[in-house]
Amino acid sequence: QVQVVELGGGLVQAGGSLRLSCAASGSIFTFNAMGWYRQTPGKQREPVATITSGGSTNYADSVKGRFTISKDNAKNTVYLQMNSLKPEDTAVYYCNAAIRETLYSGIVNFWGQGTQVTVSS
Repeated sequence: QVQVVELGGGLVQAGGSLRLSCAASGSIFTFNAMGWYRQTPGKQREPVATITSGGSTNYADSVKGRFTISKDNAKNTVYLQMNSLKPEDTAVYYCNAAIRETLYSGIVNFWGQGTQVTVSS
């Protein structure tokens, strides 16, 4: 089994910064990609930033230039540095890890429990 654990949410004023981290552990053969998603009440979960095993990144238009995703392969950890935060960034942030558990298994998506980010105006 695979566990995905997020850390780093909290309350910050507009214009401030937060850094989220997400560590995956357990039965992991290889990563396909990891990423951050967010969700607000009544809305669908939306992608924020993703990073592939090769290091390619992709960002939502709303966070480009403000958020940076990075990874530490040795620690099976991905980070999201969030700068110039805005009240509209307020959401529960979820980490996703797309993992192949064995050489012969397909890619499975694992999700963390979510961490609340609140940006006050």
